[in-house]
Amino acid sequence: MRAGTIVAVEDFPEARKPAYIITVDFGPLGGVRRTSAQVKTVYSREELVGRQVMGVVNFPAKQIGPIMSEFLLVGFYRADGAVVLAVPERPVENGALVG
Repeated sequence: MRAGTIVAVEDFPEARKPAYIITVDFGPLGGVRRTSAQVKTVYSREELVGRQVMGVVNFPAKQIGPIMSEFLLVGFYRADGAVVLAVPERPVENGALVG
């Protein structure tokens, strides 16, 4: 898992459940990658851009509808099924490994 910064968030109207297409910069080693995430019920697009997140970057890419998911965004399920993102407590460099 690596830390990265969300650089873009787009609506994903083709998704079965409310979701965004999220682009994250994982630094020079991890690169810029995209995925879809069902976090629309908890987060607005505006509050996601610039936020640091954690992602699994060593899974193979997977086709999800019209986009190729290049990493897995890490989060926790609440009792109501909504996903809350797992984030670094303090700012770290993009690409930092989870220890």
